[in-house]
Amino acid sequence: MPKWLRQYLGITLGSVVTAVGLNMFLIPNKVAAGGVSGLATVLHYVFGSPVGLTMLALNIPLFLLSLKVLGTRFGINTLYGAAILSIAIDSTAPFTPVLTKDLLLSSLYGGVLCGIGLGLVFRFRGTTAGTDLAAAIINKIFGISIGQSLLMVDFFVIALAGILFESAELSLYALISLFVTTHIIDLIQEGPSSAKAFIIMTNSPDNVAQAILKEMERGATYLQGRGAYTGQFRETLLCVVSTSEVTALKDIIYKIDKTAFVIVADVHEVLGEGFTRTK
Repeated sequence: MPKWLRQYLGITLGSVVTAVGLNMFLIPNKVAAGGVSGLATVLHYVFGSPVGLTMLALNIPLFLLSLKVLGTRFGINTLYGAAILSIAIDSTAPFTPVLTKDLLLSSLYGGVLCGIGLGLVFRFRGTTAGTDLAAAIINKIFGISIGQSLLMVDFFVIALAGILFESAELSLYALISLFVTTHIIDLIQEGPSSAKAFIIMTNSPDNVAQAILKEMERGATYLQGRGAYTGQFRETLLCVVSTSEVTALKDIIYKIDKTAFVIVADVHEVLGEGFTRTK
């Protein structure tokens, strides 16, 4: 399958999953979890306008403004993602069941589905426009960081929903949904923690490295380091292992050097020998 076709299929699938999450959980329960979809949800209940069509109407001027302010870097993928999501929301709405009226469940599961959908869109190099464009425009014009700009836009939408729906509670649930969505997006983008990285500072780097090679059949890399306090140069080891090998590696290290200083960090993706094969 050509790469471009795989990209557009991925963007389409992600948009449909996002649309189902909105229609099944968030929109029917008035949970406006920020962004253009949140603003469209508010306008839907105030004026009765279709959510998908409203999103498209809001995204078109944002897209045109972004072309003028930011140039053409957002490209056709942005326009395609925004259009497909808008169409998917309105076309699936009549057939999508509303599974719960519980606000907490709606916020959590709506956030999960929207996070999965948007994560897929981003993973296939697409975007659904909306607050991404608004934040980039604010950053370009006013110099405010992208992160702060996104926070400002989402906070404005959530606060507006609380005012118009006359419910601070709905705004609080929307914040929960937004939090869940952003974390699921990161999970889809980066993948679950599949391995652990060990940074090992020891007085016996050669012995530890040889033990890793022989007992675990894993590789290790020497890094040159210098202590800030002592000023002494010391070889530091970097080793990546699967989560099931963490305890075994700790045992090896501290059997050789009980004073070793070890840092263990999550690794979301490892490509190469002994892990995921590169294509």
